[in-house]
Amino acid sequence: MGPVELVIFDCDGVLVDSEKLAVRVDRHVLSELGWDLTETEIVHRFVGRSAAHFRQEVEAHLGRPLADDWETPYQALYDETFERDLEPVDGIVSALERIVAAAATCVASSGSHAKIRRSLGLTGLLRRFDDRIFSASDVAEGKPAPDLFLHAAARMGVPPDRCVVIEDSRFGVAAARAAGMRAFGYSGGLTPAEWLEGENTTVFDDMERLPELLGLSTR
Repeated sequence: MGPVELVIFDCDGVLVDSEKLAVRVDRHVLSELGWDLTETEIVHRFVGRSAAHFRQEVEAHLGRPLADDWETPYQALYDETFERDLEPVDGIVSALERIVAAAATCVASSGSHAKIRRSLGLTGLLRRFDDRIFSASDVAEGKPAPDLFLHAAARMGVPPDRCVVIEDSRFGVAAARAAGMRAFGYSGGLTPAEWLEGENTTVFDDMERLPELLGLSTR
């Protein structure tokens, strides 16, 4: 590996342990809408994708458009679940403390700016990223397109080949590869390791080891 100047973190499932919470609520919401999926099917279809993609897929399955305010009755379920149970991913706080001493960091997530900031705020991580937060709403195409990661790198002033991306979804690692960045796929959550494996990608399941894997732990 060449020198790492920028570490780009996904949010859900990488910084905050939200995927298992969100998938549980997603399953309930989808069932009420008329689409029964297992948690594994939800992970395969939706984890790492944007809210717009979620809506498009639901509408395609149902064969009808959803109302503009279709999410309103369910938002409280997500809010209450996150406020009660959301925690940082195990080992991420220690990893961040070591990484920030050696490289720049930012967040690039499929969630909206409001959702990202809320999740980081609930877990005490917001101050670690402050104004270095980028959302799929900032670009034309979300993951697995490379747009979001290229946008983050450009805003941070770092060439793509000096960036690494920390992801936990197959769509996220695909986006990193498409952006010409090295991907580190975290398999300690819901996504099986084999879904993350591929070219220019290191798969790991212990966030404490991330600085070492990046070659930053002794700098």
